[in-house]
Amino acid sequence: MADNPQPKVEMYVKWGCPYCIRAKSVFDRKGVEVTEYEIAGNEERRAEMVERAPGSRTVPQIFIDDRAIGGSDDLARIDAEGKLDELLGL
Repeated sequence: MADNPQPKVEMYVKWGCPYCIRAKSVFDRKGVEVTEYEIAGNEERRAEMVERAPGSRTVPQIFIDDRAIGGSDDLARIDAEGKLDELLGL
C-alpha cells in the first residue's frame, strides 16, 4: 500500500527575505519539499504570483496543492491551529 503522495507546495520568494526563510523552515521541520520561485527581477514570475493570489504584493506567497495559503504569518497561524499538518497530509 502506497503512502499518501506529498502535496505540491510552492512559494514565491525574494532572496534574503527573512519571512521567506521563516516559512521555508516550517516546511523543512515537517520534511516537506518546497518549490521556490524567485520573483526579484523576474516580472513574469511576479505577475504569475499576483494572478494566483490577487492583491498579493509581498513575499512569501505560499500555495499548497494550488490553494493560496498567504504569507509567513498566515502559515504560522494555520500551523498553530493544527490545520497545516492536515493540508500537508501528515
